[in-house]
Amino acid sequence: MKATSLFGGVQVFNILMGIIRSKFIAVLLGPAGMGIAGLLTSTTGLISSVTNFGLSTSAIKSVAEANGNGNSQRISLVVSVIRRLVWITGLLGTLVTFILAPLLSKLTFGNSDYTVSFRWISITLLLSQVASGQMVVIQGMRKLQFLAKASIIGSVLGLLVSLPIYYWLGVKGIVPALLVTSVFSVLLTYYFSSRISIDKVKASVETLKSEGTVMLKMGFLLSMSGMISLVTGYILSIFISRYGGVDQLGLYNAGFAIINTYVGMIFAAMVTDYFPRLSAVANDNNKSAILINQQAEIGILIIAPVLNIFMVFINVVITLLYSSKFLPISGMIQYVALGIFLKTVSWAMGYMMLAKGDSKIFFYSELLANTYILGINMLCYRLYGLDGLGISFFVCYGLGILQGYTILHWKYQFKFNAIFYRVFTIQFLLSAVCFFLAKFFAGNLRYIVTIPVIVIATIFSFNELNKKLDILEFARSKFKK
Repeated sequence: MKATSLFGGVQVFNILMGIIRSKFIAVLLGPAGMGIAGLLTSTTGLISSVTNFGLSTSAIKSVAEANGNGNSQRISLVVSVIRRLVWITGLLGTLVTFILAPLLSKLTFGNSDYTVSFRWISITLLLSQVASGQMVVIQGMRKLQFLAKASIIGSVLGLLVSLPIYYWLGVKGIVPALLVTSVFSVLLTYYFSSRISIDKVKASVETLKSEGTVMLKMGFLLSMSGMISLVTGYILSIFISRYGGVDQLGLYNAGFAIINTYVGMIFAAMVTDYFPRLSAVANDNNKSAILINQQAEIGILIIAPVLNIFMVFINVVITLLYSSKFLPISGMIQYVALGIFLKTVSWAMGYMMLAKGDSKIFFYSELLANTYILGINMLCYRLYGLDGLGISFFVCYGLGILQGYTILHWKYQFKFNAIFYRVFTIQFLLSAVCFFLAKFFAGNLRYIVTIPVIVIATIFSFNELNKKLDILEFARSKFKK
């Protein structure tokens, strides 16, 4: 809960910084400038996703596992290997981008005018990977305050550094701004990682090969899993555009942008500490099962009231964030909100395979999931339009729970406990009631019949959390101070 509240605040702050930055950049660069910046970063981001070998995830497991065992010598060795690997993979990304710059310019912009820009930006792949390596150490060692400070200060510095450059140079300042921001990111992460007491050890070539191979193999399969998700999303986007037009695609993207930004930040906040903790106890199936049950339970208690509010007040949210022209996505988001309930459980289970280092099982599980997700999305969209995409989200995460539970029970003898079943059942039924009332009642009557359900779900979540954390006593002690 401490980690979730801490990084929930960080996520909110970063979103606000992003909104401010986008607003200023839109004014200073205009639509064309924003388009150029987006194409440059998305292209290099795609190369980075392949050449970084997923170290930002696989390396966290290694650091957290060593930290969980309390072996300082092992921690030093693992960190030494990671710091060398990020330089190797970062240089690989830089080299690939530098060599392919003429081709990237032609593929992205249709001409060779941006060859030099891509070559300069290639340096950011090295800088970003080195910074990522430092963040892995901070997160794996569970230095949450350092991680939060690095994220917040990084957002502020990124804003303060880039805006004067854009103001002074305009569109020509895109590349310098990206470079300077990357340099500050490296310096900032190095500062915080250096404050963690880790003995300096130089890993031998043999150690680098043995330890590095494990991280790279796992990371590579994670990268491939990410690529599969990108390809699946790309195919679905083409399908929607072809059968429904670009307007429907725009509505679909806008709907999921709301969910990913405002509900997704809760998952992002929770996973920051959850994955390192799970990795630290991954060798013990019983401790892992307890942790998964706790995370799934806490996740549901936190997210249930938020989802109910989304389902009821979705028209207000859409109008505030976009405009009334986007109201056709309200039905889709209501189904998605109900599906997020199932995603919370599936998400908590999914990290077990990563924490165990079973990257092959994770890869094939993701491949299977993306296959039926794509098929069900296409079918539901053809049958029910945008609402169908919400229905498919709900159905797919229902199948995801069955798939994940089957794998975890078979491989690690995992089971959900009675406390989880009680919390899940009560909150899901309350959300289902809220969903149906919100669907079948309109205007002020919708709020009259649904607000009592929201209140009941919120009180239930608070009482359950208070039993575990004694929130009231904590608040009283803070008030007295």
